[in-house]
Amino acid sequence: MDTEALRSFVRAAELGRLHHAADELGVTQQAVSKRIAALERELEVRLFTRTARGVELTPDGRALLPHARSIVAGVDRAVAAVGPGSRALRIDVLGLRSAQAVVLHEYWRSHPAIKLDVVTLRVDDPRVAVAAVAAGDVDASFRTVTDPGALPPDVQMIHAFCNPLELVVGPGHPLAAAQSLTPRQLRKHRIWVPGIAPGSEWAEFYDQLATDFDLRIDAAGPHFGDEVLLETLADSSDVATLVGARDRYVFPAQYDLRRIPLVNPTLAYPLSLVLPRTNPHPGLRGIIAHFGSLPRLPETVWLPSWASPSPTH
Repeated sequence: MDTEALRSFVRAAELGRLHHAADELGVTQQAVSKRIAALERELEVRLFTRTARGVELTPDGRALLPHARSIVAGVDRAVAAVGPGSRALRIDVLGLRSAQAVVLHEYWRSHPAIKLDVVTLRVDDPRVAVAAVAAGDVDASFRTVTDPGALPPDVQMIHAFCNPLELVVGPGHPLAAAQSLTPRQLRKHRIWVPGIAPGSEWAEFYDQLATDFDLRIDAAGPHFGDEVLLETLADSSDVATLVGARDRYVFPAQYDLRRIPLVNPTLAYPLSLVLPRTNPHPGLRGIIAHFGSLPRLPETVWLPSWASPSPTH
């Protein structure tokens, strides 16, 4: 059944004149007449009788009216539910402890009225996340395709912000007492980063980082989760790991773990946001503007070759 025919029927019944219904619906009176006539043929009943003052409902028309109103209202609610300005903004992050989730939480705390749905797609290949954006499964994704030319034409990628790295060590590690460290000071120390998935953006990041600074970055062994990683660091005198300064970790007090900034240069992980090229969710505007308010990076920064030329935050 044609819902626009039902809509024309409802407005004509409520207003009593076909031309008033046509004006309100933005169509011609002839279009309204044709819609109602088609509806009458489909139902095999007369819905209106014509009078000198316009149209009046027949008994069948009066019986149909409340049901037609319900159908039209339901269609309107369905359209509103999926409209970008009405439904929750759905954004993919790598994890709920990640810097992306932290930044989104900061924004939501200052804009609590925004309807926000933070999800984790749990995929390592950024192309899968890009496909989810293109398909409308999510409105945006914090992923980086290191070759922007590989993006589909209906998707764009913008620089979001950078996440400076810190070294995390236990109290028995030889670097534990440092207030800050340079990348050169990390040479020959084992940096364990489990869970580096081949083909992921972070695999390429760590490959370049290890090559440029002659670092010993080890991804050996299965990743049993952050809790196991932190426990290993607390008990070790030779294992360290890298985390983002904006990543949220809660260390058990008895572990006495140390987060040590890396400087001269600051090592920074650039984060990008993938979103539709046309008609992005309107809620993204405020979040993208929020990126510009984040603290600026130091002047001396190392970024991988595929990062934006001069990201400032």
